[in-house]
Parts: sequence; structure tokens; C-alpha cells
Amino acid sequence: MKLGFVSDSLGGMSFEAMLDAAVRMEVSGVEVNTCGWSTAPHFDLAAMLGDAGARKAFRAAFAERGLEIISLNANGNPLHPTDPAQGEGLKDTIRVAGELGITTVCTMSGLPAGTATDTMPNWVVSSWPPETQEILRYQWEEKLVPFWTEIAGLARDNGVERIALELHGNQCVYNVPSLKKLRDAVGPVIGANLDPSHLFWMGADPLVAAEALGDAVYHVHAKDTMLNAPVQATTSLLENGSLMDIPARSWSYITLGFGHGEEWWRQFCYRLKMAGYDGWLSIEHEDVLLNSLEGLEKSVALLQGVMPVAPSDFKPQDI
Repeated sequence: MKLGFVSDSLGGMSFEAMLDAAVRMEVSGVEVNTCGWSTAPHFDLAAMLGDAGARKAFRAAFAERGLEIISLNANGNPLHPTDPAQGEGLKDTIRVAGELGITTVCTMSGLPAGTATDTMPNWVVSSWPPETQEILRYQWEEKLVPFWTEIAGLARDNGVERIALELHGNQCVYNVPSLKKLRDAVGPVIGANLDPSHLFWMGADPLVAAEALGDAVYHVHAKDTMLNAPVQATTSLLENGSLMDIPARSWSYITLGFGHGEEWWRQFCYRLKMAGYDGWLSIEHEDVLLNSLEGLEKSVALLQGVMPVAPSDFKPQDI
């Protein structure tokens, strides 16, 4: 496995300073945010799309430091009913990835409205009342599958081999069954960006999910979640309070090891290996209580101690 981080984890730093920090922490690469819910402080998508010189300079900044570009990340809602720019940003990210020779793009599946006349996305998380089923039919049959069929073709045309969808709340694809459903409909260009932090607060088990996904795991975000049991006892894990008010929330994204300890992360890495995954662990720091650099450094140190790096070579002796 290889270790890196998401560029927005150090969004307050300049591009050059962010890369220099990666070198100091002795990680192998950086995943770069391009658009969507990110202001993309380290990547000018329009400039990269139209300027070969800008792309060359971008690649050179990594190469001269011995770093790899892990992937481009276009996280957002590409099926937002009133904000088509998010979908166009994903398409441009795929085009730029092709120009840069990057074969993996990370993004979200998207969440459409519930009907053709709605103006807001609608996330269905229960099977009752009965109109929920009509919403799901509309979203999947009329929006999601046609959109991703188009995107799969665009990816193939641009040399992007893997689109890693983050299993994330408020998206049509948010768990193992929904990822497999879209993958079956569109093809193997679609896979999972397995981020345990979201599965934690939705009540799933990332260790079991890794095994269930198998070769559909295309990317991994290393992010932790604290489950705040005293608050959860009265509010459940359905939480819509401010992300900045950690004491009042039933769950919060925090630095690796502060929600689940080293032993859990050791098991997670091993389960990934069992499932056949030997790719990137890309740390995504979103802890609002810890300093970004300090939190990222602590996360790097934890994973450096538990992640397998060298290829396996042991086998029982012939006796």
C-alpha cells in the first residue's frame, strides 16, 4: 500500500508549501481536489484544461519532489437539479485527468431531486411512506443510470480507468448494495472510494464492507469518526447539527486514532489486503478541533505504523 493525503487537508497552505509538507511527512503522493464542494485552492481546473504548460508545470512540481499524483477529486453533487456546474466540473476533471495521464478520478454518485419538478436533492433512507419508492425509481432510472452511462463513456475516451465513488450520505450511492447496483448497471469503470468515516455514522462496518466490495475497491480515504454515545442515546446517529459543534453532535469527523484506535486501523489495512486491495490510503483531515497540520501528522504517523508496504513473500517450506 501507499500513503498520501487529500490536498484540501492543508487547504490553508499554498500549493508549493502543501507539497513540501508532504515531503516532510514522508508520504508518497497527494490526491488533488479540483471542484465541486471544494474551492480547489491548489488546482485551477479551467487553466489546467486549456493550458498544456500549466499541466506540465503541475506534473513537474510533484516529480521534482519525488511525489505522485494519487488522483483527482471532484467531490460534489454532479446531479444537483439546479446547479449543473457540478456535473460539468466532474466532466472537465475527467478530461484533465486524461491529459495528465491520471487514471483514477474520485467523486460522488450524485443525488437528484425526487421528481422532475423538484428543485432540491432528495435522499431516501427508508422504505415508507410508499412515495419513497417512486422517488428512488425516478432517481435511478431517469437520472442516475443515464448520467453515469454517459460519464463511463467519457472516462473511456479520456483514458480514465477507474471512477471511485465515495460511499457518502446524501448521495444515491452510499453503501455496498447501492455501489454494486450502479456498477452492475454501468460497468466496471465504476468502483468504490471506501471511506470508513461515513460508514461509521451510517451504522455499517467498514471491515465487512471491504470484504464485500472486493475488487470493486478502487480507492480508500482514511478518515475517522467519533461516535458520541451520550448524545447519540437521545438523538440517534441522524445528525443535522453544526459540524463545528463537536460536543453537541452524536458523531463527528476527527483525526485518525481519536475515534478508532490503532488496532482498528491495523485490522482495516489487513482486511483491505484480504479483499485484494493494495493501493492508496489517502488521508482526509476534517477535524475542526485539531490543527490541520498537526492532525495530518498524527494520522500519517498512525498509518505508517500499521499499513503493509512490502510485497508478501512468506510461504510454508516444503517438507
